[in-house]
Parts: sequence; C-alpha cells; structure tokens
Amino acid sequence: MSNPLLQDWAGPHGLPPFADIHPAHFQPAFEAALAAHRAEIDAIANEAEAPSFANTLAAFDASGRLLTRLEHLFYTLAASATSPDLQAVQRALAAPLAAHNSAVYMHAGLFARVDALFEQRERLGLMGEPLRLLERVHLDFLRAGARLEPEAKTRYAAVMARLAELNTRFAQNVLAAENGYQLRLTTEAELAGLPGFVRAAARQAAVDRGMEEGVHVVTLSRSLIVPFLSFSARRDLREQAWRAWVGRGDDTGDTDNRAICQEILELRAEQARLHGHACYADFALEDTMARNQSAVMSLLERVWQPALAAQAREREAVQGAMAAAGATHALEPWDWRFYAEQARRARFELDEAEVKPYFPLDRMVAAMFDCASRLFGLQFTPRPDIAAYHADVRAYEVLNADGSLRGLFLQDNFARPPKRSGAWMNALRNQSRALGATPIILNNNNFARGAAGEPTLLSFDDVRTLFHEFGHGLHGLLSDVEYERLAGTQVLRDFVELPSQLYEHWMAEPEVLKKFARHWQTDEPLPDALLAKLQAARQFGQGYETLRYTASALVDMAAHALPGAPADVVAFERDTLAKWGLPAEVGMNHRLTHFQHLFSSAGYAAGYYVYLWAEVLDCDAFDAFVEAGNVFDLAVAARLRECILSAGNSAEPGAAFRAFRGRDPVVEPMLKDRGLLQPAG
Repeated sequence: MSNPLLQDWAGPHGLPPFADIHPAHFQPAFEAALAAHRAEIDAIANEAEAPSFANTLAAFDASGRLLTRLEHLFYTLAASATSPDLQAVQRALAAPLAAHNSAVYMHAGLFARVDALFEQRERLGLMGEPLRLLERVHLDFLRAGARLEPEAKTRYAAVMARLAELNTRFAQNVLAAENGYQLRLTTEAELAGLPGFVRAAARQAAVDRGMEEGVHVVTLSRSLIVPFLSFSARRDLREQAWRAWVGRGDDTGDTDNRAICQEILELRAEQARLHGHACYADFALEDTMARNQSAVMSLLERVWQPALAAQAREREAVQGAMAAAGATHALEPWDWRFYAEQARRARFELDEAEVKPYFPLDRMVAAMFDCASRLFGLQFTPRPDIAAYHADVRAYEVLNADGSLRGLFLQDNFARPPKRSGAWMNALRNQSRALGATPIILNNNNFARGAAGEPTLLSFDDVRTLFHEFGHGLHGLLSDVEYERLAGTQVLRDFVELPSQLYEHWMAEPEVLKKFARHWQTDEPLPDALLAKLQAARQFGQGYETLRYTASALVDMAAHALPGAPADVVAFERDTLAKWGLPAEVGMNHRLTHFQHLFSSAGYAAGYYVYLWAEVLDCDAFDAFVEAGNVFDLAVAARLRECILSAGNSAEPGAAFRAFRGRDPVVEPMLKDRGLLQPAG
C-alpha cells in the first residue's frame, strides 16, 4: 500500500493530503526520511572538494527536506488533532528522532567542515546572511555536543533521547488531565451568576461531548474556566474548578507529572555539566539576548515590588467587594476573580457581559487582517475550498500589495477534546528563497465555541490572544531570507515574543475598535462610553496578573539554577514562592506539574522570563508609532518590516532592534503600560 506521506504533496500550496493520512503512515515515513537525511549528511561530509559555503553550509541548510516536512506535519497533528494511535506513534518516535538529531550534530566529518569554515570566516569574505548562517549553524553544532569527547558524546545523546521521551509523556499527561476533567452543571442553582455567554459556551462544550439536553460543562480550557471563576456565584463549584485547574499533573494517578519534572530537571542539569556549566540556566541563557541569570533576575526584580504594591491596592478593592456582598470568609484563590470582577464593575461600571457582544470572533479576525493590510499592504483571501486536518481550520491566501503570493495562513480557533490547551503559532513550511519555499503558517487558539447558530464572542483578553498569535504569524509570513535556518520565528528565544506582543497594541487602538467592535445582533459600534470604560479599566488587575506571570518566571529560573533536581518539585515551588512573598490568593500562571512551556520541550526552559523581556522591547517599539503621530505610520511600519519582521534570524537581535528604533530599548514604557510606575487610578 502506498504511503501518502512519501508521495508528492499535491494539495493547494503543497499542503499534504490530510484526509488520506493515518497514524500508521508516520513510522515508516520517518524511517525513510531519516535514512535519506543520513545519506545526505554523509554526502556533504564526504565531499571531495574543500569545504566551501556552497558545498557545506548551503547544502546542509537544504538537506533533510522530507524529514522537515514530516516533522512540521507530525507535530502539528500531535498538538491540534491527536488520537490515542497518534500519541502511541509520538511516544515511539521521540527517542529515535532525538537520536537522529544527535547523530547529525555530532557527525565528525560534517562538523569538521563547518568548523573549518568558521575558523576561516574572516578570510572568506562572507557578509550578511551567509556569515550569520555560518555563525548560527556552528553554534548549533557546539550546543548539540559536537566538541565533546567520545564518551561524553555517547552520554549526551542518551540524555537527549531520554529527555525527548519525558517531554512527550509530560505533554500527553497534561492533555489527558485536561480532557479528563468535566464539571457538569445540571441545575439552575449550579448555573447561578453565569451570564448568557458563559452558559452558551458551557452548553456548547456539553454538546461537543455528546451530552444530553440541559447539561452544561465547564472544562479546563482557559476561555471557559476563567469566565466561570469570574462569574459563578457558587463558591463550592469555583473551588472545585480552581483545584482541578491548578492541580493538573500534581496527583497520584496516570497523569502524575511530579517524577517526570524531577527527572527532566536532573537530566538538564547533567546536560549543562557536560557543556561545562554549573546549571542548566547558565547553559540556556548563553544563547539569548539576556546572556546570564543576573540580567534576567534584574528585570524580574524590577517589576516584583511594584507589582506587589499594585496587587495590595487591588486587594483592598476586592475585599471591599466581598464586604459589600456580605462575605465573611477569608479571601481564597478561587474567590479572587469573582470579587475582582465585582470590584471592576463597581469602580468602572464595566460588565464583561456587556462588553463581549461587541467582540464576535469573525469581526476580530477581520480587524486583525485589516491592521496587517494597513501596516504592511497584505491581502487575505478566504479559501474555503482548502481542507486541512479539521473542519475548524480556516485557510487564507496571503498576497503582497502588488498581488504576488506571500504565503498561506491557517487558523484553528476553537477548543476541543483532542487539542492541547493554550495558544501557539507554528509553521507547516518555513519561508526560504534558496528552496523556493513560501511560508505556510498556522495559528492555534482555544476559544470556547459559541452556541449553535450564534457567533463565538471573545473577551478583551481573548482578542489580545488572537492578535498576539497573529503577530507570530506575521513574523513567519513576512520572513524574507535566503536560508531556511534563519527564517521567521527561528530567532533567539527572548526576541521571538517581540512581534507577537507588539501586534497586541493595535487591538486596543480606538480607531480599530470603533471600526470593528460592533454588536453581533444590532451591528451598533462599540459606544464611546463603553470604550472609555474599557480604557479606564485597562490597568485594573495588572498587579495580580504581573505577579502571576513573574512568579512563574521566578520558579522557572530557580528550578533551572539548581545543580540538579529538587527532591520534591511541589515543595520546591511552594518554598520559592514563600521566599518571594507571593500572596496566597494570587498563585502562578503555570505550576511546574503542568508548565508546558518548560517541560513539553526545552523551548522556554529557563526562559519563561522572555515575555517580560519582550514587553520591554514591544512597548518601546510601539512608542515609535506613537512618536510619529500615527499608529499606522507607513514609514515606521516599513522600518519594522525590514529590520525585524522580514529579517528572521539574519541579524543579531540587539542590532535589529537598534536598526528599527535608532537606540537600545528602555524599560520605562513597559512599566508605564502596566501601571507600575505609579499607583493605578
């Protein structure tokens, strides 16, 4: 039987034949792709001609095309449309794929050629992208262990293979814990306090799970759990839902991630020692803008005390709302959002149930596209004829201002049982001029779907998430580099969030909201009075949210600064938060046992700080538009596109930012944006 993964992908824009692909196709396809890549690597290493940029670096960048396209597809399906069979394949392939990666980057003959070119780089006359590619690829080899002694190489490869297995198990456990939880609401008493949009989303979640009429379900999707905690009048049910949400992975059942976290931390510490570092944080930060723990901690400490002070002021308002409601119990974590919503409503006369009808998903997608069109001249044409891996996925052909093809954009917006939580961007194909490749970019969100026949209504935070992920998407779509290794979002980890967080600024601009935020039933624009309330309330709650984020970043850094692993990751987390004085009612964005940023891959390990680091960059970058007097200033947008969005990793990020801004970034715009320079009003 022919394997569709090994045939030419003849779908629109080179998409794979999704409907014909089954989990059983992947293992034999990967075996063929790994063998083909090994042969290509051997051919480069055994090239008779002396090493040159063309026969070594460019050839290496162009190698492994079958493997690359399989990996992009496989990890897309594993995150967005998985199944027990696909998860089994993922577990089986984790170690072999890691072993192959180690074999490539520890290939003595290949590294010898790359190393020889690196040593000669000043005499080769390389500039721009070719020089950057040589520097980055050489560093990739070094960080993968190419210079280790033979015995250390063997151990290093074993460590990486085991880490790949553990990362996979961790992610699958989190998904199982999330899919396994359902808070059934069957009576009016259990629905008390929930506005219509929350009830509709909970009912639709029940319909999606095949439940009978009259049943509503609260899942652990953020777009459902957060509104439930904000509005449910049933304190006992809020506590149940909150404990399930924060307890993912911290249990004694099949989804227990405690021992997995511990082993991952131990192995990462060993990985760092093999590289000559005292801890994993030192190894990870070596290839970042921050460079070291001191720079990271300086930034985190700078926001911690102002955030504590802001949260203390917010606590007074929350306790005032509790008193007004006649509540005499202590303020607990499952109470905060409920009474904060009441305090916000009282202080700003702002009710989220009044706001959400003005933010239907389709109109916010249109706003997102319109901003990209005004800034960068892009055109987005719906392609309902293009089928992807799930009926939820919408496809858009992206054209430049002159009508030429820019790429394909796919958007998968809804939460559903076989899809992991959170929001993310990934590429099904990266851009590369050398390979003649236009990008295929995918955004995933997890919005709670609206009831049948009604639109999906977004909160203001949901709209921010929509724009955030599309900022990543633009980074991939606008990439204009020669070599795939330097394309799109493949930049340093504490630079990658700049485009995404920068794009969030446009969603809150009054002229954008006045044009696109329209009531889904009456088509009336967002009233000026309601817009004024939204703007006035924007910084309320920033102390609480800043502490939750920073607490997670501090625990991440503390865990990866150890020379090994803590004996008990839960106790370590608790003790770290106590040391920093985190108020008990606040909590963290992500506890270690479900912290996918850290443990489903190494992507953000010792790197969760990057959102705050990038916020310094994005607030300063947006000020360039403000200073120009027009948030859609075309000259500033052109400079942003040229210096950052199109450049990928072809320039050092600090130099790229200076080219755009004319100077290094300053922190004050970020502190001002969060309301941390002075007491919030």
